[in-house]
Amino acid sequence: MKQFTYTITDPSGIHARPAGMLAKAAKALDSTVTIEKEDGKTAVATKLMAIMGLVIKCGNTVTVKIEGGDEEANAAVIEQFFKDNL
Repeated sequence: MKQFTYTITDPSGIHARPAGMLAKAAKALDSTVTIEKEDGKTAVATKLMAIMGLVIKCGNTVTVKIEGGDEEANAAVIEQFFKDNL
């Protein structure tokens, strides 16, 4: 399992558009990507409504876990996605 933490910098947090983009990016990978908020709530990144249900706002720090498949490469892809979009 690979993981990284990221603090959301988008002023709107993770709203519908980036959540949809994240779900699409996660579905393209052969790993399971899970997002965990500081309060312990988690969501599988391929599930748009689960991501939205976390209510992640600007300034929140999340832990992203990547399991299975080519974890190293998939972790790099998802981490870059967060840097570029969130």
